[in-house]
Amino acid sequence: MADHLPPVLLEACVVVGASNDKLREISQAINNNGTPKHLLLEPEVLHVLAPPFVSKPQAENELVRSHGRRRRSFLRKKREQPPSVAATPSQAHHISADGRGGSVEVIVPKDIDLMALPQLCFPGGLQVTKEEKDEQFHFLVFTDVFGNKTHGVVMQYYRPILEEVSFFQNHGSFKFSKLFSAYSFCVISKYPYFTALKDCLSCLLIQLRTCRLSDMEERVKEFAAKLALVPIPPPGQLHLMFTLRPLTIVLPSQEDKDHPAIDLDLHLPFFCFRPQQLLQVLSCLLQEQRVVLFSADWARLTLVAESLLLFLQPLSWQQPYVPVLARGMLDFLMAPTAFLMGCHLSHFEEVAAETDDLILINIDNGSVSTSCSEIVDLPEIPPAAADCFTQRCLSLKIHFDLYQCCHASCTDISEQRAQRRTWQHNLNHEIQRITLELIVNIFRDVSCHLNYEHRVFNSEEFLKTREPAEQLFYKMVLETHIFHSFLKDRLNRKMDNFARMELSTRSEMQKMKGMVEIPRRPTMQEIQARRKSSFTESRLSKRLGTSLPNLGDDQTISFQKSTLLTGIVISDPAVRTLPKPVNVFKLPDFPASLSFHSVQSYYSELIQQLGKAIFSVQNENPTLLARFYYLRGFINTLCSRRLDALADFQNLYKTDTAIFPTQLVTWLMDSLHRDERQQADRRPELKRLILKVKTENEKLLVRPDDHVKKFKLPRKHLHQEEFVRCVQECGIVKDVATIHRLFDALTDGQPKKVDPELFKVFYTFWKEMEIEAQDVNLPSGVIDHLDNSECVYKLSSCVKTSYGVGKIAMTQKRLFLLTEGRPGFLDITKFRDIQEVKIASAPFLLLRIPSLRIQTSRRPEVFEANLKTETELWNLVVKEMWAGRKMADQHKC
Repeated sequence: MADHLPPVLLEACVVVGASNDKLREISQAINNNGTPKHLLLEPEVLHVLAPPFVSKPQAENELVRSHGRRRRSFLRKKREQPPSVAATPSQAHHISADGRGGSVEVIVPKDIDLMALPQLCFPGGLQVTKEEKDEQFHFLVFTDVFGNKTHGVVMQYYRPILEEVSFFQNHGSFKFSKLFSAYSFCVISKYPYFTALKDCLSCLLIQLRTCRLSDMEERVKEFAAKLALVPIPPPGQLHLMFTLRPLTIVLPSQEDKDHPAIDLDLHLPFFCFRPQQLLQVLSCLLQEQRVVLFSADWARLTLVAESLLLFLQPLSWQQPYVPVLARGMLDFLMAPTAFLMGCHLSHFEEVAAETDDLILINIDNGSVSTSCSEIVDLPEIPPAAADCFTQRCLSLKIHFDLYQCCHASCTDISEQRAQRRTWQHNLNHEIQRITLELIVNIFRDVSCHLNYEHRVFNSEEFLKTREPAEQLFYKMVLETHIFHSFLKDRLNRKMDNFARMELSTRSEMQKMKGMVEIPRRPTMQEIQARRKSSFTESRLSKRLGTSLPNLGDDQTISFQKSTLLTGIVISDPAVRTLPKPVNVFKLPDFPASLSFHSVQSYYSELIQQLGKAIFSVQNENPTLLARFYYLRGFINTLCSRRLDALADFQNLYKTDTAIFPTQLVTWLMDSLHRDERQQADRRPELKRLILKVKTENEKLLVRPDDHVKKFKLPRKHLHQEEFVRCVQECGIVKDVATIHRLFDALTDGQPKKVDPELFKVFYTFWKEMEIEAQDVNLPSGVIDHLDNSECVYKLSSCVKTSYGVGKIAMTQKRLFLLTEGRPGFLDITKFRDIQEVKIASAPFLLLRIPSLRIQTSRRPEVFEANLKTETELWNLVVKEMWAGRKMADQHKC
């Protein structure tokens, strides 16, 4: 249950460096021989510090045990180990370390790989130098087999190996030469707070500069214990602030549960790449290529890689991801699968020579090449979407110094940092909007080719609607894991930022098209728009297969769009959305002492502050109120005030279910003591909460259908049930009774099976009819007589009628005649005005030709059309439409 506990900022703090014994050997070798044999040392884990740092009294120790992990120092002796309940193998792992007191068993969090960590903390190797170097930072991301990420921020800090140490040699005093070795301090968190954790380590650096080596462990322990007191803000617009002398640090919240917190500068890739190169990089990632980033600065690798993956949202990278590869990990680049990895620039030539088919991206000079050529021969992002993105990039204001020119100089560091944070928050929001617009423009039409009921994506039909130059790009993207995951979200009708932007950027025509009963036909407004646009000729390549196949199901979120129109919607810059206003809640100052009672006092003060905050927004801001309930429930959980925590979560459930922590509340309910359970049963609101959570958990046991199918024509004989499914999947019709009649028509005889070749012929014929329906070319004078939302669903061949010679056309509202010769419009009737429809015969020379007669209430004369072989079909269609209109009118009454 450890994973269900409330989230805190610190997962662990690890100190990595060379052992004291090794440093002594190197120091003696340098002083005896003048030059060292090896300047590079093997880094080792020296300390692992992980919560909980405060031991509770024995009677109240349940919560400590439930964490399943203990903080242990690698340098402590075995006899110093306090009695505690050991963690289970599933919750933590055990490591033996040889320190100055002998071998000790160290228990650390399960998600930390201590075998690889020393290399990653010193990716360029651990060096001994004769000059002190400046501290350096870099960033790490660890991904487990389930795709869960853990994040690390590393600070390398150089200290003298021996401080004023001397000894007597040959009856004389000898002093060591001053040598320096680096220590790495790695703060690990489950949350991507890169900037905040870098600020925290910068505060620790001030203390390390003034402390002795023997005091370093205690300083780091105190530092880690403070970070373990910091909760993670709930999703929404509430950020948390805390003071770690001398800085005030802010933890930004997630936008929602589905998006990670963003605590880095998203404009860094725009410093490194021109928009065209950035589009190339994003295209490689969308096609899941083997991509390697290079830089001479280790810190840039992770920050740029994380930014690039954020630019792809809501598409989520599914392949191996190692943004920093140490020198000893270059063999990872031989992996045959797609990946995104980062290397030091010094390995560029070596990697390019030894590997094939890699995309090599030099962050420092903004170049994109392959291991075989300087030119990347991969399909590019469709030009319309790329041009829109390039235009947007020109409007970005990515230079803070230019922004600052007209503002007063800050005289306070906290004020300056707050000003920079606000600027960065707004810029990040604008960059996310631009990159999301790019993804929307690339994949806007995907939803038009989904069958939600049967979870089918008709990839072949989708590809037919793309321009010829774009088809190779889409063909490669459609085969990737990243796109498959995106399809799942679309079929689940996930209302994320992609769906919201797609809806908000629809043209009026597209919105109207989404409201018609069968949105596969062009409306009158669309036909007019075609003529006004410059894309008329390019439509020819898009006409093939433009149906499919949403079947008008749930029109409120069926993202329909005519594929005959351009898929790019460039919104007016004037209506750009501003970031939502942010509220900041400041945590109390950390306690001077980190004893159990001091920590409890800290939590009590925090609960008091949250109580005041709840009272102040009680009737004003329900969104903010929910976040305060969430935080107070979290802190009450940490203090083992289970009933108070459940009461807060009950209030949260009534206010905002979107951020309700079901797993945490479940764990709380299971951990209630008998007397607490009895008290909860006596409180109706808690009893209701417990019942609701149990019900929710039962629903979670039923796994949702998450599969995605690509439509393919059948290859074997179809029984009736299989025929129904196949017809619905390909989008011909949805009504089961209609499909049964179609099945009977196609199986006129025994056995009752449809041959796959017959189905293919039928499907091809239907597609041809669909193309004809899409290709209706009405004169402007005719369009003026019809409503904007009307679509022509059927058009007859040229026939003789009682109104003249022409083609009969049917919309969802009426029948009308397109006259031959001089094109014109003659209204036959609206369906609600029909009184009688019947088949008759008209004399022609010595023959009688089948005809259709329609009696209407608006005209005394009967309309007659010599439809010949089409008569029976038109009779059936008109009667169906007439009956449907009558039922609709009766329902309104």
